[in-house]
Amino acid sequence: MVPPPVAPPPAAAVPMIVHAAPAHVALPSWVMPVGLVLALVAGGSLWMGWETQQRVHALEMELVKRQQGSSEQASEARVLAKQAEDVARDAAAKVALMDARVSEVSLQRDQLDDLILSMSRSRDENAVSDIDASIRVAVQQSSITGSAEPLMAALRNADDRLARISQPRLEPLRRAIARDLDRVRAVAVPDIGSLLIKLDEVVRLADELPLVSQSATTARAVVSAQRAQAQQTAASAPQRADLPVWRQWLMDWERPVRLVWDEVSSLLRVTRIDRPEAMLLAPEQGVFLRENLKLRLLNARLSLLSRQPESATVDLQSAQRSLQTYFDGTARRTQIATDLLRTVTSQSRLVGIPRPDESLAATAAAVAGR
Repeated sequence: MVPPPVAPPPAAAVPMIVHAAPAHVALPSWVMPVGLVLALVAGGSLWMGWETQQRVHALEMELVKRQQGSSEQASEARVLAKQAEDVARDAAAKVALMDARVSEVSLQRDQLDDLILSMSRSRDENAVSDIDASIRVAVQQSSITGSAEPLMAALRNADDRLARISQPRLEPLRRAIARDLDRVRAVAVPDIGSLLIKLDEVVRLADELPLVSQSATTARAVVSAQRAQAQQTAASAPQRADLPVWRQWLMDWERPVRLVWDEVSSLLRVTRIDRPEAMLLAPEQGVFLRENLKLRLLNARLSLLSRQPESATVDLQSAQRSLQTYFDGTARRTQIATDLLRTVTSQSRLVGIPRPDESLAATAAAVAGR
């Protein structure tokens, strides 16, 4: 500790030697003011020196105090610095531990992401494999049944399944399935079920179709019955009294003459026959003709079921020729059967169902791309 400075002793007043002047010597008038001014200046100097010394002493005391405070603060700062160093060392250790744990967690997260991605890809690959298998089975079913419904159902189910998965990398497969579905919808595939129903209706009408020979005999019988009924009506009609005698006598002779003429005309009848084989058909042969027609229709039915349109067309055309040749074309039932056969013949031409090649190629690419 620095000792406080000691104030110097005040300056001793300089003794002034005043020589007594002779009484007879007179002093000038300016001596007294100058002496007074010098005395004042000397007193002021002394006072200012003492004041300066006091200020310097106060400053020294303040510097000593500040030095002591600085020493204390430096000691506290060293203590705090040591504490901060200890805290920093602990923080660095904790940070290093946290870094190690963060690295471990990051590694575990990467492994978990890889596992999730592997599981997701495995699920997607299984879904794509199932879609590919279902499409191939639907193609076989469509080729066997001749209907596009199995293939359309498989494509729709595949599209719904991909929509639920919602994976961006499977979007090309979904677009390919949509294009194949549009192509399958655009193909007009005949409805085999409705065609079989129409064939069954023709088979049912086969026993009721009138033959050409039967129609001629029936027509003659109908004409004879109408004439007999007309004669019976004329015979049963009462004689009118207002008719002249000659008119009544002419009417009486007209009945037997008309009866004789009808009998003679029934013995000989001129008719235009375009197909003589139809008129030469015996009544007992009509049963075999109907059975042969039924067999043709059943063969056509089996050909449609077995996806053989050429064979079905041959049988249907043969059945149409039989209807036109041996059966009465003016009959209502014959016309209905002919229209049904024409409809079946026109609709039995099978159209090839397009293969979903784009979907199969997209599934293969998705499985290969993994």
